[in-house]
Amino acid sequence: MRLDIDVTLERPGFRLTAAFASDGGVTTLFGPSGAGKSSVALILAGLIRPQRGTIRLEGETLLDTEAGIRVPSWRRRIGVVFQEGRLFPHLSVRHNLLYGAWFNRADSSRLTTICDLLGIGPLLDRRPGSLSGGEQRRVAIGRALLAEPRLLILDEPLTGLDAARKAEILPYLERLRNELGLPILFISHALDEVVRLTDQLVLMDRGAVVSTGPLAEMMPRLGLISLGAEAGALIETRVVAIDETYRLATLSFPAGMLMVPCEGLSLNAAVRVHVRARDVAIAIEAPYRASMLNILPAKISALSEPRDGAVDVTLNAGGTELVARITTLSAERLALVPRLAVHAMIKSVAFERRGDV
Repeated sequence: MRLDIDVTLERPGFRLTAAFASDGGVTTLFGPSGAGKSSVALILAGLIRPQRGTIRLEGETLLDTEAGIRVPSWRRRIGVVFQEGRLFPHLSVRHNLLYGAWFNRADSSRLTTICDLLGIGPLLDRRPGSLSGGEQRRVAIGRALLAEPRLLILDEPLTGLDAARKAEILPYLERLRNELGLPILFISHALDEVVRLTDQLVLMDRGAVVSTGPLAEMMPRLGLISLGAEAGALIETRVVAIDETYRLATLSFPAGMLMVPCEGLSLNAAVRVHVRARDVAIAIEAPYRASMLNILPAKISALSEPRDGAVDVTLNAGGTELVARITTLSAERLALVPRLAVHAMIKSVAFERRGDV
């Protein structure tokens, strides 16, 4: 599924200019509140009219302001799930779901499949008011899916949920990505959600697209936006060994091996590792008898300008890009410069299991 969007929206006190393309998977719009993420979603769905722009989805032109083409929202086959869910309080879960199929004249026989996918079968006879926040979000997603969209927009679907409810719904979003193969435009300002779900990242700030590309390439660029998001690295790995004695798993990737706690991991599982800049230290000489298990030889690619007493150091470890955030004083004492050979010491990682071979 190919999506191309290039639009400009003018509002009093706000100007949006957004241009990016997506080839499917999960494309995430990431940035602070007021960056224009939701405006892009509403324009794409046909709920806001921009002053200028083009939108093409699967080769079909949905919007071309110069040519006078504006396909109405109900004909675009784009499902939208808002933060609030917007379920009908007077209808049961079953009838909320079936409304999505009825409104778009879609096949309601998929109800059981969608309920199984989202784990909402036991909720069918209940009213929205009796559901938890996580359950309401899942029902709203199910209603959108029953309309048989060719693109699903999830606009801050986890905002307002506590950690337990987030943990409840994230696996279902992963199932949408992995099992349906439905292209998703995901909107978020929470980095943990982004790392877990995203294939392509679109950074937005102050009404503009700052940068876009595959998630792994974009992680070091998070400092470009005013959200205060921390730069880091994303590494795709595979579990090659598990040590039950020390409860550690060995993860293999092109630059070498990482050891992480093995809880929830199994042999041959594909694992996405998120290494935050704050969790990478730098040594000029190979550490001797250090407590950190993950030490990789690397070369410095670049150093950022000092900011708030810190410097981001971009490292190349055997073709894998890492970022270390260290104090400006440490960078000066170590005399760090591009192309200098160093050792990257990884203190800890966050990881997500992606599936088994």
